Amino acid sequence: MTRDSVTRSYVERCLEEGSALRDLVSRVPFPREADADYRSILLPRPTFVPHDSIATCADDLTSLFHVLTSLPDRLFGGDVDGYSRELGIDPRRAALIQRLGGEITLYGRADLYRVDDSFKLLEFNINSSVGGVSWSDMAKYMLEVPEFREFADEHGLDYVHTGERFVRALREASRTVTGGAPPVVGAVDCDGAMAKYRSMYLSLQEMMRGFGIEMVLGELSEVREKGGRLYLQGRPLDVVARYFTVEEVVASPDGEKVLEPIFRAHEEGRVVLWTTMRTGLVHNKACLAMLHDQRWRDAFSAEERALIDRILPWARVLDSGTVEAGGTTVDLLDYCREHREKIIMKPVNGYSGIGSYAGWEQSDRDWRELLAGARGRGYIVQERVVPDPEPIVDPESGTVRDHDSVWGVFVTPEGYGGAQVRATPSGGQAVINMGADRRVKAAPVFRHAS
Repeated sequence: MTRDSVTRSYVERCLEEGSALRDLVSRVPFPREADADYRSILLPRPTFVPHDSIATCADDLTSLFHVLTSLPDRLFGGDVDGYSRELGIDPRRAALIQRLGGEITLYGRADLYRVDDSFKLLEFNINSSVGGVSWSDMAKYMLEVPEFREFADEHGLDYVHTGERFVRALREASRTVTGGAPPVVGAVDCDGAMAKYRSMYLSLQEMMRGFGIEMVLGELSEVREKGGRLYLQGRPLDVVARYFTVEEVVASPDGEKVLEPIFRAHEEGRVVLWTTMRTGLVHNKACLAMLHDQRWRDAFSAEERALIDRILPWARVLDSGTVEAGGTTVDLLDYCREHREKIIMKPVNGYSGIGSYAGWEQSDRDWRELLAGARGRGYIVQERVVPDPEPIVDPESGTVRDHDSVWGVFVTPEGYGGAQVRATPSGGQAVINMGADRRVKAAPVFRHAS
């Protein structure tokens, strides 16, 4: 069982006859939209982590963010176009990413595995389109169940509400537009997305209302410009919260044209685009592979190299390069063929695990063909990480089953911005994502003293 004492205590309580904690999820008093979004995807219990452990993780992520955003200057002398070419970003995407200036905003969700009470980074989603912000309400409403509140008080549990940090970041970013008043926020996604993610957006809107923020929901083609202001659903906007991605914009021949009024309004201080497309410079997974590439190793300080080695599994762009292994230099493709059981392959611009292939799930022949077909076509290869199991008590059977869990840790301009977990029974697929696989469930994260 887990080394986490609070997890062990919670599981033991759930195994007691007549335990009031075992069916916690069925008794959480969610409001309407949150209930529709959360209830069916909740794990039977929340997850727990020591304060020190999650604080160290967030500090490492913040430090890694600053390393990543320094790469164009540090490795390419400020030549952003050269940096973009190295990442495989074509001219159209590069122009879109660089359309607006300014610094990249520290905001995003890192997906990590927990290993021996530390964390290993799988990918770093640095942009405003990441999901799960409203999931921190799960923790808020769980604490309204008396038996869980008693357990939380007994163990000194607390949590960071991601939505609260999100709201504070938006209020601060929009200060030049609103003068400090609560902003009207437009959650803007690509055309067709609102219907697909309706429950998520409605629960987000409900959560924002609880913080005194009006959030208007809509799609790119619905944004209107009138009298110097941007409007969505008839409401003037102070902030455009961007939920559309670079890939979704370039999927349309007129994508940039549709976006231009938003860009101009941002430049002229009439609205804040949060976040800008410049996050595309560090959202690309090839950025992480750069940190392990021997060509760039000397560009980082000893402290930075220690950070990279501590949190980031080995990764490389799948190209025609070589890799150091056992004191010798070998062909990267040969290395990947030989170490199939230890490598996962991912598209640099992928999301939700789409297009990812775990070597340990492939035959030797299929793996060779996948590697050959992906080489030089925008993929990275990354070292396999095996997470510590999370024991979960089934509310109906009362049996314990281990789960593999991905920790989604948010970072904001304030630092640690809360966390959530996605989990599935151990022994399942390599990629753990919500969606088609109904075995994948979610849970909030509570902190406790070490």
